[in-house]
This record gives sequence, C-alpha cells and structure tokens, in this order.
Amino acid sequence: MDWCHYRFRSRWDLDAPPAAVFAVLANGDDYPRWWPQVREVRRIDERSGAARFRSLVPYDLRLIVSEARQDPADGVLEIGFAGDLEGWARWTVLPQGTGTRALFEQEVVARKPLLRRLALPGRPVFRANHALMMRSGLRGLRAHLAARPAGPAGAPPGPASGPSGGNAV
Repeated sequence: MDWCHYRFRSRWDLDAPPAAVFAVLANGDDYPRWWPQVREVRRIDERSGAARFRSLVPYDLRLIVSEARQDPADGVLEIGFAGDLEGWARWTVLPQGTGTRALFEQEVVARKPLLRRLALPGRPVFRANHALMMRSGLRGLRAHLAARPAGPAGAPPGPASGPSGGNAV
C-alpha cells in the first residue's frame, strides 16, 4: 500500500436547486468566501488557478488547479491538480428530492515532503483533517446558498449568467 495515496468521498445534501449549487461550485474564485479552509484562490488563466488550503493541522497545501471537465447537463465538475498534492477531484451535482445532492470524490498522492515523511503515523490525522474541512465546507455552502438573493421566477438564486470559467476547487 502506498501510504501517500488517498481517496476521499463526501456527500452533501443541500436545500437548493441543482443549478444554483452547480453555479456556486463551478466558481472556484469565490470558494474562500464560503469555505474557511480554502484560504486563497488566484486565477492563472480561464481554466487554471493557484490555491492554498489549510485546515486544523498547521500546514498549508499549495496547488495548481486545472479544469478537466465542466458539464452542467450532467452536473459534473472535475479538476486536476499538481503541487503539494497530485491528482483529481470531482463534484457530481444531482437532484435529490426538492434539493440537491453533491457528491465529492478525490484521489490524490501527497507530494509535499513533510506529508510524505509523516505518511504512516500521520494518516489518521490527515484523514480526520480532511473530514473536518469537508464538514466546514458543507456548513459554509449551506449558509452561502441561503444568503443568495432569489433570481427571476424559475431561475436559480444568484447571478443570471452561468459560471465564469471553471476552477472548481
């Protein structure tokens, strides 16, 4: 087993229409506004950006994020990334009752030297740190969606235009 390899999966159930959830998740530039552990996002071009993450464990992860897929019809947002972690992450946004289910999947290999050195003894801490980050992100997204102004009849809340570029962090 490669102790530096991680797979994560989270399910977020939200009381908002899928189009509204997709629009927020597709706008990577705004993640720091609603997800506290996403400390910084800086756009490089229309399909990529630099991001910095930090949760409870006192270290920053720095990544270059590149859009791999943005498919509103299928509700799929996928990114690849390099830097302290190498791999991919994907959101799948689906209708669930009167709201939305957002499924987050991620597969990464730790490249940051400290994470590699602590891979075996630190693995439970790193997994707990990720779980904490995901719980905080869910709370932040729920609050963000609830605070968005309602759009025209039949339109999702928020801006009338779709997401501007990918970078779904």
